[in-house]
Amino acid sequence: MYDVDAVRARLLSLGYEVKADDIAALTFCVEKVRSTVKNEINWQDVPEGLEHIAIDMACGEFLNAKKTFAPDDLESLDLDVAVKQINTGDTTTVFAVGDGTQSDEQRLVSFINYLLNYGRSEFNSFRRIRW
Repeated sequence: MYDVDAVRARLLSLGYEVKADDIAALTFCVEKVRSTVKNEINWQDVPEGLEHIAIDMACGEFLNAKKTFAPDDLESLDLDVAVKQINTGDTTTVFAVGDGTQSDEQRLVSFINYLLNYGRSEFNSFRRIRW
């Protein structure tokens, strides 16, 4: 079962170091995503096969909240590297980085949307019918 420490480690790998006063918000985001996944697939907890997706979704929720309420805290993120290219299956999305077509905020929004939505199609493999 994934936890706050796994999400914290993922955020660190993305360039954001979680501070002590972020823990409550991070815990809320983890529980929100856990609840969302459980409701989508009708399981009692997040299955091991969806943990990596849930971790990224929790990171996306957390970064979205930070973008809204404390955008200055996100200055350490290197979005030039993080959002240059996204591969999903046989589809590759390359963002126009460095040519002036996307602002830093647009790249941040694209990255957050990717984290929030990546892998949702895998929920179908775990979905159970409700009676």
